Amino acid sequence: MKIIDQQEAVCIMKKLTRLKLILLAGLLIIISIGISGHLPEQNVLAAGRKENNINFTKKFNQLELAKEKEPAVMKIRVKANDKVIVFELNNSSAAKSLYEQLPMTIEVENYSNDEKIFYPDQKLDVSDTPLAQASLGTLAYYAPWGDVVMFYADFGSASGLYELGQAISGQENISSLSGTIKIESFKQ
Repeated sequence: MKIIDQQEAVCIMKKLTRLKLILLAGLLIIISIGISGHLPEQNVLAAGRKENNINFTKKFNQLELAKEKEPAVMKIRVKANDKVIVFELNNSSAAKSLYEQLPMTIEVENYSNDEKIFYPDQKLDVSDTPLAQASLGTLAYYAPWGDVVMFYADFGSASGLYELGQAISGQENISSLSGTIKIESFKQ
């Protein structure tokens, strides 16, 4: 074992103290990076980025909440006996008004030679609803009479006829609907 003199001991102690300070400074930098994700001099820039990220997150969350409030795609199923028709509704206020009244069990009537109609309990809001160019499978609302129309042949347009949606399956069953039908929301 080597014996060191006092001067060497002081020198070793100074080196150890410097090493401790360097390690402590490194540890503080590592902790700072762990907390903020940036070197200390980058924290000012990071604060600005963090604020932008918070604003982006808030806007993203608002959009997500808006999506949750409204169904992405509104579909309804019309059933009578063994016949089923599925309609995909548009995003109009009239389509939403109809969708909000579901489920309903109601009488369907034959009208003319190209449509089946029924009368929902409440009139539909047509404020932003497009006019219909009715053809096979069109679901429409005739505002003057307050009836919903399911077309089983081409029709065209009429004043006060608003489009609610289109049949996506079972349109061949519209012409054979009669009596009581059940209408409900449909999710696949």
